[in-house]
Amino acid sequence: FVSKEEIGNWPIIGWLCRLNDTVFVSRSDRMGIAQQINQLRDALEETWAITIFPEGTTTDGSTLLPFKAPLLKVLEPPPPGILVQPIFLNYGKNAYEIGWTGEETAKSNAWRLLTRPGSFLVEVHFLEPFDPDHYSCRKDIAAEARRLIAEPLSASLGGKPIV
Repeated sequence: FVSKEEIGNWPIIGWLCRLNDTVFVSRSDRMGIAQQINQLRDALEETWAITIFPEGTTTDGSTLLPFKAPLLKVLEPPPPGILVQPIFLNYGKNAYEIGWTGEETAKSNAWRLLTRPGSFLVEVHFLEPFDPDHYSCRKDIAAEARRLIAEPLSASLGGKPIV
């Protein structure tokens, strides 16, 4: 996974992330993006799988924010054999209750979820992978991933248009 660097300092979660070889990136260090891209290249060489959350945040599920493309620089040019696998999560009727949006802190979100009675269903939708080599730049790759997610996400929301 790729995660913001602050998560690496969180109790328990940061430790679990490090066990999973999470690549931590700094959202504020624009000058360090080249080093972060190199970290991602190393991760691809070692595991051939990285997970990026391209919206850069969590939404309430009714919108799909523009995808941020800087970290997709790792795909310019794409390593041989690499495919992009778009995925989206659907929490169904519980999305507003479960989603971490707005100014909620990590601590209050964790507490809210861990003290919530019962369980909830999460659908993980693995969409058709595509070859990033067919796109001219990282922005086009991000736009294609977003396009591929928008239609089935809209359908899962009962046809509500995704902006």
